[in-house]
Amino acid sequence: MNVDVDRSRIAPTRRAVLIGAERYRRHSYGDNHPLGIPRVSLTLDLIQAYGALSESEFRIARPATPVELERFHTREYIGALQQCEAEGRVAHRYRQRHNVGNFENPFFPGFFTTPATATHGSIRGAELVLEGLIAFNPAGGMHHARADAARGFCYLNDPVLGILRLRQEGLRVLYVDIDAHHGDGVEDAFRHDPEVLTLSLHMDTAYAYPFEGGGIGDSGPLANAVNVPLPRDMNDDEYRHVFGRLWPAAMEAFQPAVVVLQAGTDILSPDPLGKFRISTQLFLEVVERILTDAPRHADGTPRLLVLGGGGYHPLALARCWTGVWGLLSGRELPEAMPPEAEALLRAVDWDLDEDEDHFETLFTRRVDRVVPGEVRAEVRAGADALLSGHAGLLVRSRRS
Repeated sequence: MNVDVDRSRIAPTRRAVLIGAERYRRHSYGDNHPLGIPRVSLTLDLIQAYGALSESEFRIARPATPVELERFHTREYIGALQQCEAEGRVAHRYRQRHNVGNFENPFFPGFFTTPATATHGSIRGAELVLEGLIAFNPAGGMHHARADAARGFCYLNDPVLGILRLRQEGLRVLYVDIDAHHGDGVEDAFRHDPEVLTLSLHMDTAYAYPFEGGGIGDSGPLANAVNVPLPRDMNDDEYRHVFGRLWPAAMEAFQPAVVVLQAGTDILSPDPLGKFRISTQLFLEVVERILTDAPRHADGTPRLLVLGGGGYHPLALARCWTGVWGLLSGRELPEAMPPEAEALLRAVDWDLDEDEDHFETLFTRRVDRVVPGEVRAEVRAGADALLSGHAGLLVRSRRS
């Protein structure tokens, strides 16, 4: 990606970097897959249309090496992905053993190199945080992958490898996942590491992938994992209530040295795979709270690594992640789309929700119309039960 310094009209006020690669402009996953849409490339183009990215803030990811990937993934699995890419097909034995080459995790040209590049972005992002910067890798956040298998559109688990890089330096890591789907692969990877706490707010897994677990209030058996399965149609006020109860409790009880945020946008109301009614404003409010509360370097820069994740509505995703970058870099971005940004979004081949009332504002406004909602009794009770179920959080938390 070539960043035109002259177009960086809005100056940053924080030390943040954005990680990308030209590879993300290539078509991935195929035409009939939920991820066969522009995501990272559209986000970067929209950020540039705002004049909000300088050359010095941009870092280019390379493919992670097998040695780097095998810190979590098995050698057999990495070798299988490489061989499939080289042969241009997935052998039956690999399809059966590693869950690749199917509709969920399809073969496409570069199906090893592209996720390996996204994974290096998260490893490098962790290193940049260690160097004193905030890092944003929108191509990352593939939180379902297992050590020897693809899961839920995720071939390589870059959050795990980013966290492992931080753990290599002895840092205590709080991983918070606001994707609509449970960050199960990350939780599973660190179930025996008391120096990592995973906090995942997601759709109730009784009706959403990965289809395991219970409803709100059922946090699961792990002492270092807080699951927050949420009911359908969660609104801004309900999400704010739950997050406002659990986030400060987790921060105070765990006392992390660094925070890793998985910022999947499929909780947003327009998303075709999500079941929530969350606005871009509330999403950014949550990110801002995490940014504000994150541990600090000596110069005051937050110790924060932000990864992408799910998100299956390209217009909603690009608007939201552009706002995330604005927060991380300390820029005040106008709510009204600049003409170049509006033209960019209108050129995207997307009409899935063109008959909805919100559709036109996706091109003209960076944020949504907020509709207040009631906090249901089950949501209040569920948040209380989660705190009660984690004695360490309950004892040291402050009720809000």
